[in-house]
Amino acid sequence: MLEFLLKMWGLARPYRFRLALGLVTGIIGGLLEPAMIATIALVYGLIFPTSGVQTAAKKLPFVPEIVQNWIASAQEALATQVQGHLGAIIMVIGLVPAVVLLRSVFTYLNTYFLQWAAVRAITDLRIRLFEHLINLSTGFFSRTGTGELMSRIGNDTLQLQTVISGQTQVMIKDPVTLVSLWAYLLWQQPKLTLISMIVLPVCMVPIVVYNRKVRRSSYAMQTHYAELATVMSESFSGNRVIKAYNLEATVVKQFRDTAQKFIGHVMRIVRSSELPGPLLETVGSVGVAIVLIYLATRSGARTSSADFLKVVLCIFSMYRPLKNITRLYNNLEQARAASSRVFELLAEKNEIVEPVHPKPLRAAGAAIDFDSIDFSYPDPLKSGHPEKTVLHQVNLLVQPGQLVALVGASGSGKTTITNLLLRFYDPQRGAIRIGGVDIREVSTRDLRSQIAVVAQETILFNDTIYRNIELGRPGATRDEVLQAAKHAHAHDFIMSRPDGFETVIGEKGVLLSGGQRQRIAIARAVLKNAPILVLDEATNALDPESEQAVQLALEELMQGRTTICIAHRLSTIRKADCIVVLDNGRIVESGTHAELMQSRGVYCKLHDLQFEPAPA
Repeated sequence: MLEFLLKMWGLARPYRFRLALGLVTGIIGGLLEPAMIATIALVYGLIFPTSGVQTAAKKLPFVPEIVQNWIASAQEALATQVQGHLGAIIMVIGLVPAVVLLRSVFTYLNTYFLQWAAVRAITDLRIRLFEHLINLSTGFFSRTGTGELMSRIGNDTLQLQTVISGQTQVMIKDPVTLVSLWAYLLWQQPKLTLISMIVLPVCMVPIVVYNRKVRRSSYAMQTHYAELATVMSESFSGNRVIKAYNLEATVVKQFRDTAQKFIGHVMRIVRSSELPGPLLETVGSVGVAIVLIYLATRSGARTSSADFLKVVLCIFSMYRPLKNITRLYNNLEQARAASSRVFELLAEKNEIVEPVHPKPLRAAGAAIDFDSIDFSYPDPLKSGHPEKTVLHQVNLLVQPGQLVALVGASGSGKTTITNLLLRFYDPQRGAIRIGGVDIREVSTRDLRSQIAVVAQETILFNDTIYRNIELGRPGATRDEVLQAAKHAHAHDFIMSRPDGFETVIGEKGVLLSGGQRQRIAIARAVLKNAPILVLDEATNALDPESEQAVQLALEELMQGRTTICIAHRLSTIRKADCIVVLDNGRIVESGTHAELMQSRGVYCKLHDLQFEPAPA
């Protein structure tokens, strides 16, 4: 627990001045609780002098006699002035709301300053966590669900915010309130206080019993919340498949089952947090009853009504901070469970290691050399152990300005080659060099800034068409964006829309057709103006009319660039300078279309499957 609290301090440390103000005002607010009770008792004693409040000075045995006499004289003079004077009585009574107002002000300041520090500290943590996650390798995202990540950034960090704001307030203010009330009681009525505290050990029993049940439920609750977020994320993003296959009832049942598990753990925590409160109140009332029995059976002079009023008020004033403290452990355990998940993510290492001293990369006019590449994707179920090898001893030299096409059956390793070029992954053996420079010696930012990608699965954002194109080179002028759209043969259909370039296209560009989305992606690549172009089945899912428009845009984009093209439709790569055929992760043949057709190998068989068999 100490380690967890130190982590929380580390988060709030940049805002330690406001945090300190929150702690100081909390301490003052806690000290004002007994001050309020003392004020009520004082007013009660002055208005009803027979209560004997004037003898309070005698309860200061360790104070010098001269001070006791001065306090007694002051009390007597004050009582004399008050008696029979309505104005004086009103002024004395006004002390009660004045002290309550003062306590309220410090309680508000305590909450305000702690929330101020907490909100900023947790926002910093969210930004730090998001920045860390967004820079992790592609391999991390392939094994981690989107819903789970959203849950950790949103819900788990919110749990930590309650520690810095609410629980810090409980840890500081409520113990001060309890100690000051207890000290005030001991000062005023030591015997009655000790009698009422006989039942205090009994109060600890429910706290100890229920606190043991919280830790496991807290972690499980956070896990089930992440599962709920995952179900929602997948269901909303895949709503068309759900509707097409009538899966609404299935996903609702999945959501309901997960929600029921979540509810079970939540209610266990609620029971553990709330049951000790009523038990404390019951036990506290027993303490008051014991005091009453003692006073009723006591022989001799009885305690004044004002003194008894102080005892009762103090005991009942202890209930709220006591209940808060009983909940404190439960809340800290929930936050601790959430923090372990958050800090696990922050500790996640990037599989793509950035060079300490990166070399500059000049990809324009440079050859791309894949030298003896072996690669296996990590198995997420076996703690990073590699799966079956995807690429075996791949050697490929792409000359500057060439169009090199990669073909082969699904799973043969075509997309893996481009993933390695972009350093989404690093090969287990071999090296990829651009212009003789190993790309592992270049910063990933520099490398990717010189490669443009147009993929089959076009990623567009729920923003305007203009903004989606501008992302190719943020800060580009409007004229450059318009020219990029024209080169991509997208300008006409954009301008046919009422809002033109300011049209919002929906999540993943859902309001555009497939061909229109591809041309927006091509316009983005044109604007980037990178010397290397990767086309990953960019026309594979298009109808013939859309494919023709996109193909024209691609041919214009490829001019003057080194291009690696992955294609299933062999008709789109007949003009390639070199066609590389992969089979089970190995390059089995390469050459021009004519050369490969003449050799009657794997490429010829793939060609015959799509077209009429070639003449012998």
